[in-house]
Amino acid sequence: MFTGLVQDVGTVEQLTAGGVTDVWIRSGFDPADFRRGESISCDGVCLTVVEWRGPSFKVQAAPETLGRTTLGRWQAGTRVNLEKALRVGDRLGGHWVQGHVDGVAEVLEVRPDGGSWRLSCSLPGALAPFFVEKGSVCIDGVSLTLTHVSAERFGVMLIPETWAKTSLSTKGVGAPVNLEADIVGKFVAKMVGARGGLTEEQLRLAGFVR
Repeated sequence: MFTGLVQDVGTVEQLTAGGVTDVWIRSGFDPADFRRGESISCDGVCLTVVEWRGPSFKVQAAPETLGRTTLGRWQAGTRVNLEKALRVGDRLGGHWVQGHVDGVAEVLEVRPDGGSWRLSCSLPGALAPFFVEKGSVCIDGVSLTLTHVSAERFGVMLIPETWAKTSLSTKGVGAPVNLEADIVGKFVAKMVGARGGLTEEQLRLAGFVR
């Protein structure tokens, strides 16, 4: 479990394809703090640390992960938002983030606004029921508040701190980003009995079917 508060921006050093894809990421984390088998959010994708050397660590991605997230498009030099798993007793400053990417969106617009930046992205139809204005969304591992939602797009605002401390400042129009809908929205959709009006994909995301 994560909060969507980015702790470091790492850099992909090497990718090795195989039955699973090995990915080495250089970070600013203390090497003494790594644990084999621990979970770490990499651009919003929950991955497992299997090895490390100094501040660099290795994670592995299965074909399912490559196909459902932006990880399949990473290359050496790609900047990645990193967050270690939440510890019991830590402050929850963002929102509950599982690291289970629901879909990939496309950046439609990035523009400055009063010292901050407005970011608009496409909204996959299957996720639309779980997006509400002023609700939460996780974009590439960053917890953000939805400023507007329409049938086919949504927007968030990035304050200078977020712009400076995450990789979202590198995303131009057309860039793909990982999306995770707020888990609370999924539970609400399930509890209010919206089953009859949801597609098969929406039912799966809300937990009705597997």
